[in-house]
Amino acid sequence: MTDKTPTCCYHEDEGYSCSEPAQASGLCYWHDTKIIKDKPEDIANLEQFARSGGMLRGISLKRAKLHGIDLVRHHQKTGFDMTNAELYRADLQEAHLFNLNLHNASLMKADLRESNLHCANLTGTNLLGIKWNGAKIENVSIGKKIKQEKLALEAEKVGEKEIARDYFEQAEEIYRDLRKAAEREGLFAMSGEYIRKELTMRRHQMPKYSFKRLVSKTIDIFCGYGEAPMRVIGFSMGLILVCAMLYLFTGLSYDSNVHVFDMDNDFSTNLFLFFNCIYYSVVTFTTLGYGDFTPIGFSRAIAAIEAFTGSFTIALFVVVFVKKMTR
Repeated sequence: MTDKTPTCCYHEDEGYSCSEPAQASGLCYWHDTKIIKDKPEDIANLEQFARSGGMLRGISLKRAKLHGIDLVRHHQKTGFDMTNAELYRADLQEAHLFNLNLHNASLMKADLRESNLHCANLTGTNLLGIKWNGAKIENVSIGKKIKQEKLALEAEKVGEKEIARDYFEQAEEIYRDLRKAAEREGLFAMSGEYIRKELTMRRHQMPKYSFKRLVSKTIDIFCGYGEAPMRVIGFSMGLILVCAMLYLFTGLSYDSNVHVFDMDNDFSTNLFLFFNCIYYSVVTFTTLGYGDFTPIGFSRAIAAIEAFTGSFTIALFVVVFVKKMTR
């Protein structure tokens, strides 16, 4: 009677279990965190392990030497699943990682220079300190929020300010590195998204009610740190409508007659007055100043503020729009 070979004890709550033969530690070669995969044959062995259906979820490749490894699942719609994998300081230079699923994995300080990560899933992945030079990152998915950003927001909720600040600093560094990598690859739309996130993380590190944070938030709302020209248009339309409503109630002068909202007027008359106010608001915002309508009383202050804001907003829109188009 022969003893049954023990299998790897790696198991995930989602129901995934490894069925490879166990080492003395109770884990298989690839899941054993104490074994450094730096042998010359490890590259070929891991490629064979993946293609033969071996479980890649949660494998430990800390400090592994995997220069040029091919982990592409050829002729398949989905890539290999390396969810929860540990790749801390792994050498993945010139690696082929197309469409690889690295959800909730750790690539902290991994060397990804000249590697191909097109379409890789990096949601929830630790991306801190990665060497991105020359990496192909088109269509990679990092999710709406990276891991450190989520942790920072959670810490902030429970009042752990120092912990939150540290995570926000890490998130800023990650977004900055991703932005630079995208710029090097000519992915300027992607780099624009990352610079907005980078500056947002920097804002979160400022004192909550400081003037700098208020200015930073205003710029974000107003134009998305120069990356969202449509926000400028939206702000412009909103300002024109708000000012038109104010002119309707404060009054405008036309041919020596005062145009102002009156409850005694019928609906069509007040609607006509409102359209006149919109016309005057547009003329004032664009600083055309035809002179047919003139402000009276409190309307003068509103007109002055709108004219100043309008000239600034139009100039800002031109700058933001040209910046986006020249990319």
